[in-house]
Amino acid sequence: MRFHVVGLGAVGTLIANHLRRSLPEGHSVSLIHKNVNRARQALWHNSIALEENGLPFVLKNFTHGTADVDVVSATAKLPNVTSDSRYIESLFVTLKAHQTLPAIRRIAGRLSPNSTIVLLQNGMGIYERLLQEVFVNPKQRPHFILASNTHGVYSRGLLDVVHTGRGEIRFGIVPDFEGRNFETALHDLSKPLEERRGDLADITQSEKLDPMFGRYRSLRNTVAALQLMEALNPTWLTMEEMQIAMRRKLAVNAVINPLTALMGCKNGEIFQTREAHSMLFRICQEASDVFKAEMVAEAKGFMNIADTEAGVDVLLDRIPEVLTRESLMQECLRVAKATKNNISSMLADIRSGASSGTEIDYINGRLIELGYAYNVPVPVNTAVVRLVRMRSKLVSGKVDS
Repeated sequence: MRFHVVGLGAVGTLIANHLRRSLPEGHSVSLIHKNVNRARQALWHNSIALEENGLPFVLKNFTHGTADVDVVSATAKLPNVTSDSRYIESLFVTLKAHQTLPAIRRIAGRLSPNSTIVLLQNGMGIYERLLQEVFVNPKQRPHFILASNTHGVYSRGLLDVVHTGRGEIRFGIVPDFEGRNFETALHDLSKPLEERRGDLADITQSEKLDPMFGRYRSLRNTVAALQLMEALNPTWLTMEEMQIAMRRKLAVNAVINPLTALMGCKNGEIFQTREAHSMLFRICQEASDVFKAEMVAEAKGFMNIADTEAGVDVLLDRIPEVLTRESLMQECLRVAKATKNNISSMLADIRSGASSGTEIDYINGRLIELGYAYNVPVPVNTAVVRLVRMRSKLVSGKVDS
């Protein structure tokens, strides 16, 4: 099977290295670069270098291409194109959130309803926009896996990264349009909660046993590939659990990314002042309030109950403790300490003067969208978004006329 990775920054390079390290040689790993010149440069190096605990892992046997073609030549004036190489079965997307929509638009013609897309990035709301603007027809929509990464990693150059902190990759499969239940084993009440594991057989078994095997083959193989990357500590969650994990990471990113970007400091330096802790408190409070309002609204819709004070009290008890302000604050402090020597991706974008801007609209901006939708005031997040946009425009020179 062919696996593709688009977004070859630090996280994408980490994923590509571990994919190649974990998969049998019969499976190909193709890297999608920004342009042909970058693909040829990578082809000339012909390896991915990853350092972990001071030990180098240099892997070869990758193919290099672009959004338009799967394989480029190191010498030919034009990329090599074959009809077979154009089709993408499994696509790992590790782009910045704001870069994802235009990139997927370019790649969409190489995807089919039998393809699988893994969204592995910061922020929330990307999946929803892809459905609204690219994959509008549910019957023509690829399978989606939503994933969250907490590993610390930074780039030293093209396809050369350092793995600085061990974390985990959590993932969940978006429910099937055809109604197939991928989470049967995860909801197996005959086992204790801590012993429940996702089962590939819930996706599909074999061509002989499943007449729809072709439809679900890439999804099964993509989940299997995620599970094979044991060094990255993968965990298959229910989509309900995944949504909670993504909200929790969103809150962490909403604090650390913009504050370090504005102050120009490493992650471990941001909480050294009383003012920083005040910002931590306010951003986490607003995030928790938004998450509560969203989950209460969703629960009300599901339960179809009247909007009464008693009903609200019952529903508020269902809010997970990990999404409370106190828990979110502790997680922010933990992540900042664990990645103390790292520079956040948002600060890196601002320092580079990236013309595409930052991920702020999919992080704090997502909290603002939810606040507006559920009538929750989010003044601090609103101010933070404006400040980051100002900073980004000033550095890039793209000031408003």
